[in-house]
Amino acid sequence: MLTIRHTQLTDIPRLMEIFADARAFMARNGNASQWGDGYPHEEDILNDIRRDVSYVVEDDAHVVGTFAFIIGEDPTYRIIEGGTWADDPRPYGTIHRLAAAHGSHGIADACLRFCEQLTGHLRADTHRDNLVLQHFLTSRGFVYRGIIYVRNHSPRLAYQRIST
Repeated sequence: MLTIRHTQLTDIPRLMEIFADARAFMARNGNASQWGDGYPHEEDILNDIRRDVSYVVEDDAHVVGTFAFIIGEDPTYRIIEGGTWADDPRPYGTIHRLAAAHGSHGIADACLRFCEQLTGHLRADTHRDNLVLQHFLTSRGFVYRGIIYVRNHSPRLAYQRIST
């Protein structure tokens, strides 16, 4: 059974392994550039831990996945090209840095179940070459909304899901 808890500093070495697994998976599946520069870096994870938005997914007390979940306005989502966000009165939560260890299963679904318990208004973005995540999001009720730009000014496909 998968469980989710806040990330601890002692989890960082394992998270870096998981991110390396995720980069290798993305490269094997035609998406070598999304995290090609070694992103996320340890400092990104430390910042998420300090902000209390970093989570790990455990299977029998072994860390097998990770994600950041931030409720509230995400500055990179203020401007969207080629579309619009659907209105919802609730604050939205954004899923970032979702990654799973090689050979693990159900991490993304566990992440979604956890996040939707906190808010039914979810957003996520991904690289245009990340067909795996695009398929996952759309198969879970996310709707493509347009293009946003991340910190390094590269474009990302933006998705939104509003549930009752």
